[in-house]
Amino acid sequence: MTKAQGFDTLQIHAGTAPDTATGARQVPIYQTTAYVFRDAEHAANLFNLAEVGYIYSRLTNPTVSALANRIVALEGGAGGICCSSGHAAQIMALFPLMGPGKNIVASTRLYGGTITQFSQTIKRFGWSCTFVDFDDLKAVEAAIDDNTRAIFCESIANPGGYITDLDAIAQISDKQMVPLIVDNTSATPYLCRPFEHGATIVVHSTTKYLTGNGTVTGGAVVDSGKFDWAKSGKFPSLTEPEPAYHGLVFYPTLGPMAFTFHSIAIGLRDLGMTMNPQGAHYTLMGIETLSLRMDRHVANAIKVAEWLENHPKVEKVTYAGLKSSPYQKRMAKICPKGAGAIFTFAIKGGYAACVKLVDSVKLFSHVANLGDARSLIIHSASTTHRQLDEAQQVAAGAAPNMVRLSIGIEDVSDIIADLEQALAQ
Repeated sequence: MTKAQGFDTLQIHAGTAPDTATGARQVPIYQTTAYVFRDAEHAANLFNLAEVGYIYSRLTNPTVSALANRIVALEGGAGGICCSSGHAAQIMALFPLMGPGKNIVASTRLYGGTITQFSQTIKRFGWSCTFVDFDDLKAVEAAIDDNTRAIFCESIANPGGYITDLDAIAQISDKQMVPLIVDNTSATPYLCRPFEHGATIVVHSTTKYLTGNGTVTGGAVVDSGKFDWAKSGKFPSLTEPEPAYHGLVFYPTLGPMAFTFHSIAIGLRDLGMTMNPQGAHYTLMGIETLSLRMDRHVANAIKVAEWLENHPKVEKVTYAGLKSSPYQKRMAKICPKGAGAIFTFAIKGGYAACVKLVDSVKLFSHVANLGDARSLIIHSASTTHRQLDEAQQVAAGAAPNMVRLSIGIEDVSDIIADLEQALAQ
């Protein structure tokens, strides 16, 4: 039996091989919209899903496919797609599952833009969302009804760094026969492997740690290939004849790849949330150093969090890697290599003090992003979570007196020095 390759090897080699035409070792940027068919029969087979290949870059592109295959390998999934952003990935993940009148159950601890997407935007599709504290397992199960089609959470929640008990939530999703979708953006597959804890689908904003340098936006959807879409009778898009493909039934006909092929043949075809090949190329290069960067992110985050916890102007720090955190034991189970590098801290002086701090940093960049090599800072209540009321902000971990940090890979003494001079203001 061939030994399974390690993570550090997969992040460099998975999904790619030297270009057959030129021998190019790095993945070429296939900057093309269309692909020449061998003949009429070849074209017909591709359009009928009887043969795998390239038709048009809204659907598939060799550079983008290489990236999707690499992320699938790192997550340990069966198949996946890449798309234009993390928000696009969330809609792409839900699209094969949902219909008018259907709902999802989601954690209250989510990125503010996701809360808005789920509480407001999806209503236009006739979908709805119930938000629940995922530490209250009875409330999670009680929120599921006959119209629930998915459970959604983040492995490490943005902004507070809260870690979800994926095993416990997966037990509920299995019992209710609905898929568990996990946003693994903040953890990356290096720190957390949601499929090993019972997740069905993983989504990413590849914009963040996977690319790692704040250059391009992108998203990914990875399917475990293990969910029985036919068992409950709740997923007709996958289990009933598809008129656009002469009555093809995606599942069980396409087995573990049914969800992925549906996402390409229906989702990308009709929603058009396509990733561009140059963006895919940048992300492929970023992933090559993912484990090295994440180790440094985590090491720096621990030191910064410990320093902040002992600062007289700081009320509390939410980093799960701290010995004082109620989620440290959960971190050891869900994220054994570390609690990531985003967290919040509360400042004495409230909202005004937070704004003053953000305006006083010099090394930190004040941006609406995370997962960059650079250290980043933002006051979530006035920016990323501004559209929520105060109760929602508090539930999401973005209270008005909290500042979010995304700790970079600079010299940690310089990171701390910048926070020290800013807190002195």
